[in-house]
Amino acid sequence: MDQRTSIVTGGAGGIGGAISRALAARGDHVVLNDIDPDAAEATATTIRDSGGRCTVVPGDITRDDVVTAVVAAAAAITGSIDVLVNNVGDFRPASRDFAHSTPEQWQRLYEVNLRHVFTMTYAVLPHLVAGSSIVNVSTVEAYRGIPAHGPYSAFKAGVSAFTKSMAVELGPRGVRVNAIAPDLTDTAQTSRAAMLRGRDEALVPLWLPLGRFAEAEDHAGVVDFLTSDAARFVTGHTVPVDGGTLAASGWFGRHDGKGWTNMPDHP
Repeated sequence: MDQRTSIVTGGAGGIGGAISRALAARGDHVVLNDIDPDAAEATATTIRDSGGRCTVVPGDITRDDVVTAVVAAAAAITGSIDVLVNNVGDFRPASRDFAHSTPEQWQRLYEVNLRHVFTMTYAVLPHLVAGSSIVNVSTVEAYRGIPAHGPYSAFKAGVSAFTKSMAVELGPRGVRVNAIAPDLTDTAQTSRAAMLRGRDEALVPLWLPLGRFAEAEDHAGVVDFLTSDAARFVTGHTVPVDGGTLAASGWFGRHDGKGWTNMPDHP
């Protein structure tokens, strides 16, 4: 198979870093964008030291000039773009509830979580070919209520809706569009310690059916699949990568091991 050109936004650390490494490991030339140039170069060095190819285009992907630069760098490699992973997203800036949030916060959340998905997708359209694929990063919070993060949840739900619409539009061109919906993942942005906040780590198996927080590589594996020929007939879907969170829908394991409860169970 000819080498593919893949773009990963926010591709330096956490889920994005794992995706960049996974795509490079299978032979893709990864165009890595990240707002942190030092972190981007560090991940690129890791990829190159492992025999992979990586081009770094640093900058804030919510800026249109950065979008232009990223797409131009990718298109210059072979003339076409095979994979776009719109990974950038953040629940911050946050407030304690919607009543205390501000329009300025909503605007930034829109830019970080939804608008750049539009601008990146729009910019790559001329360079997509039959067999190209797009993967957007949504969240399980797009499918359930989340106090204090209403705008974030709404914009991520928009990502999943946009994914379906683009799958329909681009299907006739042989281009697939899917998304993943992560839940709690142990990364620098949402560290294990921050998620536990002093709680007993033994409680984790009560919260998630698979009994652990996700690791960044769990998401990278699904993106690898969705952008591979193995998923050639999969399009328009948001795949929860959540350890069973949405399937449980508020059911928790009992600490005594005797089944499940729909009330939070603490020993």
